[in-house]
Order: sequence, then structure tokens, then C-alpha cells
Amino acid sequence: MEFLETLINGLSVGSTYAMIALGYTMVYGIAKMLNFAHGDIIMVGGYIIYLSLAGFGNPVIGLIGAVIFCVLLGILAEKIAYKPLRGASPLAVLITAIGVSYLLQSTAQMIFGSAPKMVIIANLGNFEFGGLKIPVYTVVTLVCCFAIMTILTLFVKYTKTGRAMIAVSEDKGAAQLMGINVNGIITITFAIGSALAAFAGFFMLMKSPSLSNTLGAMPGIKAFTAAVIGGIGSIPGAMLGGILLGVVEAISFKIPAIAPYTDAIEFLILIVILLVRPSGLMGKKRREKV
Repeated sequence: MEFLETLINGLSVGSTYAMIALGYTMVYGIAKMLNFAHGDIIMVGGYIIYLSLAGFGNPVIGLIGAVIFCVLLGILAEKIAYKPLRGASPLAVLITAIGVSYLLQSTAQMIFGSAPKMVIIANLGNFEFGGLKIPVYTVVTLVCCFAIMTILTLFVKYTKTGRAMIAVSEDKGAAQLMGINVNGIITITFAIGSALAAFAGFFMLMKSPSLSNTLGAMPGIKAFTAAVIGGIGSIPGAMLGGILLGVVEAISFKIPAIAPYTDAIEFLILIVILLVRPSGLMGKKRREKV
């Protein structure tokens, strides 16, 4: 029973990582850039939820407000910081993304201070069945995350916009010749990734109600690790990498001898997988055009 509880908790944490990883992998797959400010969008969404709860006391309003604000912020960041660098070197884009990350963290610290804020979204209690005791927020997170990821997968696979995303990820030039608005597709991708970050922030605060300007830093790094493990640019790979990382983390925390080294174990898995399969578990090998 204890192992089953640990597994369910790991799936819950992993599905949250997967949601964040989807933002990384979609932006990389389509815009071919690593948006290291993505984790800080989670933090911004957390503060919007905090303000909404203080003003309205309703977590649903907080979630809706966070999604809208994060989507607008993601689009604004793409237009101002990343679009002018569309033809620049990957290093220039990477440095800019890191700069946007620190800008968001510093701005949040100036507005809200460095002291953590307590954000109590809801006290849902525990779910008990046949000796199995699981926090309700764990089940809610797991179900909601898988529902969102399923909807996203169907959107990309079966809608006109989703197919345009696939076309842009394969070949921007050819997609543009076919009449696809590449800049518009990249903007939509940033909007979707930012919305997923807002949802992830909501579920993270359900589990741990402490909010600070570095809320999204470590989860962002772990989600990026999950995206690379699964295969950066692959949506199923991001899901698989997130779930794998969450389960490993939950099991490691339950073993006292290795619990302090959980983060090291997760990054060690990344190194091993990249040594064995550099493109990730579900990544595709791409030939670079000269």
C-alpha cells in the first residue's frame, strides 16, 4: 500500500513536471530556442493566484486570472525579447532568455519582497480506499494534468493550427511558402506554453503553499531535464520524461539513505540517458542543414 501511495504521488508530481516540460519542448520544437524564463512564468502565475485569493477568495478565479496574465506575459516576452532575435545565434537567444528570467525574478522581489507568501488554495483532505490514504490534491493534480495533456495532444494532432505547428517545427521555410504565418504560430506556441505554466503553478501551490520569487526556478530546471530525457521537441517525450522524473523523485524521497541526494540522482539519470541516447528516449535525430 505504501508503495502504491508513493507511486501515485510520483505520478502527480511527474505530471506537473510534464506540463512545464511541454512548454519547453513546444517552444524548442517550433522556435528552436530554449526559453529559460519559462519556469519564472510559473512564479508570476503564483503571484496572480495569491493576489486573486486576497481579493476574491476564490481559487478558480485565481487560476483563470493566472492563465490570462501568463498568456499575455508570454506573448509580450516573445514579441519584445525573442522575435527581434529570430535570426540571431542560439547563444544570443539563450543569454536573452536568462536575462528575461532574472528580470521577472527581480521584478517580483521588488513588488512582493523576498519573504515567502502563504497561498492556501483549498484544504481538500485525504482520499481513503481499502487502507490507501492519498491527499485529494494529488488525485486532482493527476487527473487534471493528464486531461490537459490529452487535450493538447489532440489539439496538435487534429486541428489546423496544430498541424501548422508540426509543419513549422519540421521546416519553417517550407511552411512559410505554404502560406503558414510562422510568426503567428510561434506566438501561439508561447501562449500555450505560458498557459501550461500557470496551471502548473496552481497545482504546485496546492501541494506546497509557500510562494516566493524563485518558485519556478528548480521545477523549471527539472522540467527542462524531463524534456531533454524524453527528447526535446517531442510532446510525448516531454510527458514520459516528466512522469519518469516524478516517480524517481517520489521513490527516492521515501528511502532515507538516498533522500538527500534526490536531485543528484535525477540529473545523473539525465547524464546516463544522454550518453546512451543523445536525442532522448523519444527524440528524433535531425540532420543539420549546411
